[in-house]
Amino acid sequence: MDKFTVHKGIVVGLDRENVDTDLIIPKQFLKSIKRSGFGPNLFDELRYLDHGEPGMDHSKRKPNPDFVLNQPRYKGASILLARKNFGCGSSREHAPWALLQYGFRAVIAPSFADIFFNNCFKNGLLPIVLSELEVARLFDEVNSFSGYELTVDLPAQVVRSGDGREFAFDVDPFRKECLIHGLDDIGLTLKHADKIKAFEADRLARHPWLDVQPIGVRG
Repeated sequence: MDKFTVHKGIVVGLDRENVDTDLIIPKQFLKSIKRSGFGPNLFDELRYLDHGEPGMDHSKRKPNPDFVLNQPRYKGASILLARKNFGCGSSREHAPWALLQYGFRAVIAPSFADIFFNNCFKNGLLPIVLSELEVARLFDEVNSFSGYELTVDLPAQVVRSGDGREFAFDVDPFRKECLIHGLDDIGLTLKHADKIKAFEADRLARHPWLDVQPIGVRG
């Protein structure tokens, strides 16, 4: 997965509480066995005026002009500002996939559903918990200034506004290191590839019959 160190981007606010994973990426799009292509269907029910189904030509769909992601001032936004209990509902990992594939690198909210929170770290999306008061102030600023940007500094564990104010956030040290180095579960395993190969070679030397192919099976 991509490394996350310092990211500066335009902020868009989704001003509603208890946004569940079915709203983030509706269930009909979970039919895909791929881990790509979910970005165009992020917040599909809010983003379009028609009902979305897999394989639709999005150029022929009618966007909802009242939805924030469709407003020109938020074009290219890469930081999502949300209210409490973001990512509740089912445990689908497609939710962080859709957010990432749309272009978001961080989500800021007062609280997150636990499974969604964990899935974000596993996929390179940084969930940041700030107080409700801090989030409310950021919503006011996002709404007041077109092109409003924030800088997320993961090593320093702060969110910086354009005027230099800092909002500190907590992050688990292990998860922080994984994000900084771009290591998902597979990446962490591959760090020990040499030890795994050595173990397999030693095991085969001590138990050579493990390498015997079943009758009728060719290597």
